[in-house]
Amino acid sequence: MTEHVWTYRPTSGHLAGADLTGYKVEATDGDIGKVDKHSHEAGDAYLVVDTGVWIFGKEVLLPASTVIRIDADEEKVYVDGTREQIRNAPEFHRDTHLGDVDYREALGTYYYTAGGPLGRRPA
Repeated sequence: MTEHVWTYRPTSGHLAGADLTGYKVEATDGDIGKVDKHSHEAGDAYLVVDTGVWIFGKEVLLPASTVIRIDADEEKVYVDGTREQIRNAPEFHRDTHLGDVDYREALGTYYYTAGGPLGRRPA
């Protein structure tokens, strides 16, 4: 099951109720955009990132467990994954995918399986 991917890591520095809207988002190899929407509900936490011109103005949905660290002073969120890995994630459409259980399961499987990081998902 992939439920754990929708929870912030205890070491991320996330504070319940903190507003991350507008924070810059950094992959392991560079900037991917800004937080447009986020949820910090237990077991249902995520970031919707506006990628701007990076991938043609699309949005990506990142499960909370991808967040490595939040720097409130710099207003940056650091995520576990490369720009390419994030670009290759299942395509996200806010209007249809935010509440779609099948999409969230597919996305959770893409980002994490059995608690392992991105690079260890099965082929």
